[in-house]
Amino acid sequence: MTRLTALHPDEATGKTKELFNAVQGKLGLVPNMMRTMGNSPALLEGYLTFSGALGKGTLGAKTGELIALAVAESNSCDYCLSAHTFIGANLMKVDSKILDDARQAKSADAKTTAALRFAKTLVEKRGLVNDADVAAVKQAGFTEGEVGELVGHVALNILTNYLNNTANTAIDFPVVKSLEPATV
Repeated sequence: MTRLTALHPDEATGKTKELFNAVQGKLGLVPNMMRTMGNSPALLEGYLTFSGALGKGTLGAKTGELIALAVAESNSCDYCLSAHTFIGANLMKVDSKILDDARQAKSADAKTTAALRFAKTLVEKRGLVNDADVAAVKQAGFTEGEVGELVGHVALNILTNYLNNTANTAIDFPVVKSLEPATV
């Protein structure tokens, strides 16, 4: 059972309605996560703005989806695992093996592996990475700007993971479960 309400787009008003209309226009629907965020227009607007900005970054949408899967697995967020598996497979046309590997910070591509490992390290160390962690991702070929973007992607996904885990958001994508369910 959900713990926070996912607002119905037809019942939204004001800034929330405006944001829902923009999401609907872009995606053709308003996913339950964004409907839940709509309880706070500031949160929804912040999420959409940050997500949009990172989408224009140099890492690319595919890498962003793979990072989302690695972070969601680290945080046992079934909503985000489900959403990003669907997006990766259906919108980005990424092979299911690549999506599955990303959850474990693995990739056939060494640079992608470095990005995913750095993302998981950021989560595990709660951002308190050390010199060796940063040197490893830079050694893999990431610029300092791209390292910043990696941190941004992790932060954005921690936000959505925490919101969905708090809200127990109803999954409106084909369900994907965490490999190691969270222990509370």
